[in-house]
Amino acid sequence: MGLMKNYFSEGDKTKIIDAIQVAELKTSGEIRVHIDKTCNEDVLDRAAWWFKKLNMHKTAERNGVLIYIAMESKKFAILGDSGINAVVPKDFWEEVKEEMLSFFKRNEFVFGIVHGVSRVGDYLKQHFPYKKDDVNELPDDISFGTK
Repeated sequence: MGLMKNYFSEGDKTKIIDAIQVAELKTSGEIRVHIDKTCNEDVLDRAAWWFKKLNMHKTAERNGVLIYIAMESKKFAILGDSGINAVVPKDFWEEVKEEMLSFFKRNEFVFGIVHGVSRVGDYLKQHFPYKKDDVNELPDDISFGTK
């Protein structure tokens, strides 16, 4: 697990965490980023496993979103909970993935992740606006690990 943290510098991790915190100031939704080394199965299945492992299905409004990236397998997925999936257009996740992929193809992983987090935050804001009494239900840090 320690080695996976080496994919990003401390400054890179700070940029990603800052993007999550800025996005979550606009919404009651929760956004997490998980970095894995490899993914030898269907990427959505693996993302769903982490979604549950990270307790993302336990938000009050079921509006958590996970950005899952397997660095060495070059696979990634965006997974939203039932509350957010009920309101996003069917092509929204693919659209955000394509935008992120354009950064990844240029080896701009941090910018790609920050862009994805920002887009998800903007969309969550429309349907799950920030409330004065909002509680940050999930950590904002990047999670690392393999299952």
